[in-house]
Amino acid sequence: MGLFSFLNDVGEKLFGGKEAKADELKKHLDAQGLDTQGIEVHVDGDQVTLTGSVKDQETLEKAVLAVGNNVGVGGVKTDDIKVEKPAEESNFYEVKSGDTLWKIAESQYGKGNGAKYTIIFEANKPMLKHPDKIYPGQKLRIPPLKK
Repeated sequence: MGLFSFLNDVGEKLFGGKEAKADELKKHLDAQGLDTQGIEVHVDGDQVTLTGSVKDQETLEKAVLAVGNNVGVGGVKTDDIKVEKPAEESNFYEVKSGDTLWKIAESQYGKGNGAKYTIIFEANKPMLKHPDKIYPGQKLRIPPLKK
């Protein structure tokens, strides 16, 4: 997948300071219930590298967001992750001020598709707990529409 950029001063505050810590990120990742036991987390400054393996593309993408949407994380590298069942990659979207999931669905899936915001909400669970609880700077998965 590559390298994903995040705003290192936006997101959940897992750490006492602003510096990301590998053990705290791994605990947070595993707490999401994403079947990420095969992932190891390494931190160098504000850059996080994920290594190991995951069962599918969705799990990898959710792991990237679970780790990246934290204060102190500026990037997540996934070059050394093995995906057992590769699939089409999702797009990633950075939430802007004034955005709603409805507006994002309309911009990503086309005018008249705002009701498909539920696809985006489901694609970002368990990191998203409620469809109205998004914030500027947060990154979201935008999965391709099934035909």
